[in-house]
Amino acid sequence: MTPVKIDHEYALSLEWTGNRGVGTADYRSYGRDHVVSAPGKHAIEGSADRVFRGDTDRWNPEELLLAALTQCHLLSYLHVAAVNGIVVVAYTDDSVGTMVQTGDGGGRFTRAVLRPTVTITDEGQRDLALALHARANELCFIASSVNFPVDHEPTILVA
Repeated sequence: MTPVKIDHEYALSLEWTGNRGVGTADYRSYGRDHVVSAPGKHAIEGSADRVFRGDTDRWNPEELLLAALTQCHLLSYLHVAAVNGIVVVAYTDDSVGTMVQTGDGGGRFTRAVLRPTVTITDEGQRDLALALHARANELCFIASSVNFPVDHEPTILVA
């Protein structure tokens, strides 16, 4: 049997708000501020990372990529936990992403490490709860879409 393919489309709007009156006359003349929006949702105020002349009070694309990976893993993990009868009562994650800048001004992510701390209710399910992180990674749409490793260093606690 051929697997069913279901396409999902996502749309958003982006507006650059960093024109300081002279546009991109030179590298220092313009702001990196922008707003990402979608109907019915709060806008995301974005900018570049501070090292690229961005505003540290706004989300940068690198943080948003890491956030997408972290959120996707959470949602995939909660799904596999529920399917496998594991009751998760708390979940936090302190993720880290590594990006290498290239000499031509570009760069790429080389790795992300997710460090979820998951609290479950049954001590007897600790090993399964730990193992399910691999399955969650396989199911995560975002992790399946990137070309760098997404590693996991999970901690399982029992309530």
